Amino acid sequence: LGTNSHLTQRLCSVQEKQYFSFPGELLMRMLKMLILPLITSSLMSGLATMDSKACGKMGVITVTYYLWTTFMAVTVGIILVVSIHPGAAAQKDDYSVGKVMLSSADALLDLIRYDINLTALLLFQYRTVLVPVVKSPSFPKIPGKSLSFIYFAPDDENPEIHRPVFLELTPSPEMTYRTVPGTSNEMNVLGIVIFSATIGLLLGKMGERGTPLVNVCQCLNEAVMKIVSMAVWYFPFGIVFLIAGKILEMEDPSIIGQKLGLYAITVVSGLVIHGLVLLPLLFVLITKKNPFAFIQGILQALLIALATSSSSATLPITLKCLLENNGIDRRVARFVLPVGATINMDGTALYEAVAAIFIAQVNEYDLDLGQIITISITATAASIGAAGIPQSGLVTMVIVLTSVGLPTDEITLIIAVDWALDRFRTMTNVLGDALAAGIVAHVCEKDFAPKPPTVRTACLGDHRIISVGKDLEDPPVQPLTQH
Repeated sequence: LGTNSHLTQRLCSVQEKQYFSFPGELLMRMLKMLILPLITSSLMSGLATMDSKACGKMGVITVTYYLWTTFMAVTVGIILVVSIHPGAAAQKDDYSVGKVMLSSADALLDLIRYDINLTALLLFQYRTVLVPVVKSPSFPKIPGKSLSFIYFAPDDENPEIHRPVFLELTPSPEMTYRTVPGTSNEMNVLGIVIFSATIGLLLGKMGERGTPLVNVCQCLNEAVMKIVSMAVWYFPFGIVFLIAGKILEMEDPSIIGQKLGLYAITVVSGLVIHGLVLLPLLFVLITKKNPFAFIQGILQALLIALATSSSSATLPITLKCLLENNGIDRRVARFVLPVGATINMDGTALYEAVAAIFIAQVNEYDLDLGQIITISITATAASIGAAGIPQSGLVTMVIVLTSVGLPTDEITLIIAVDWALDRFRTMTNVLGDALAAGIVAHVCEKDFAPKPPTVRTACLGDHRIISVGKDLEDPPVQPLTQH
């Protein structure tokens, strides 16, 4: 549908293209609406009902696994881009969209800058803005000397006559930049995850006093999942128009293929190797289970990731697939998936490493081993804070480029195909989150196994009271009185 419409796009105005993509826009808005209630309710209720020791163990395993797989993805990307060398076949455009006004330090600090207003976390994300400031040059006046001079130039009509021309030296003004706090119209998912996880841990320590709020979170989580079940019926219709609308907005595919075809093949090859070879192999080694049977249970989530290009928007569907199709423990899924949608960006890390080296190859900039190692480290760190929204990798790409001295304005080289590659790397991110939930559930299976009931007896006069509970701290479930 999108390809056929692309052939006639010259007959379509910009407004008509927006109307064509409207059903897909509804799908994106529908999924984004569920992000906030799902993350807050799942993390608060999940962590509050877990044992603190089991929660700590699960957190360490989850973060360690995410960091390790992200570094694996970066390594795969670097090996492929160095071996294939796609920058040699790329063509550099003569125009530039404009330099990215953001420094490496500000891009890194923006990841951990949270607004002091908690409500702002739900609406905006902190983003530093560099404003150019023109500073007039000032030179010390030297007595007896002037910053101007006179020279004689031949007259146009009579070359034998020379006319005096007065010139005054005017040095160019100095350009500096000052930082101004700004925002982007995206939800601060990382801040919401940290806040919700903190509240959940504290609710667990509060015991019975925190039970009312935990019950509210559990009810909210169940209500959101019921909304997801109803919204599933709209997904096939919305996905068709979402992808077709993007194809309709695409430039001439033949020109893009000539310039960035080999680069796109390199990125997709790395994502396939990481997502369909390394991650399943790691899943088999740890769980001794069939990874492709597990992946089959999350095909719906992967399709939504391909359409929406947002791991955060795919979160409700991924949670539904893991609970209903793969039988993952609800407490594990509620913790691993929101954290993974925030910090586990394997596809983004691989893409950033490949893109940075590709830009260096296009500009004939030779990278030594130390710079390649720097790219691998910064790509891993930058991907952790990349928001789970479409094309967020372009923002954190600034950190990777400036770490090795590459010009940030060269990001414009890869923008033409970024919308398509973003969908494939989002699929890799979602796949990594789901497999991580399966691995963590297997490793922590004994910690979350139901405990056998304990029996307590107490004497009250001539009566003996027997109570049954899950542990010694639980109140009696059903007292039985015997004479």
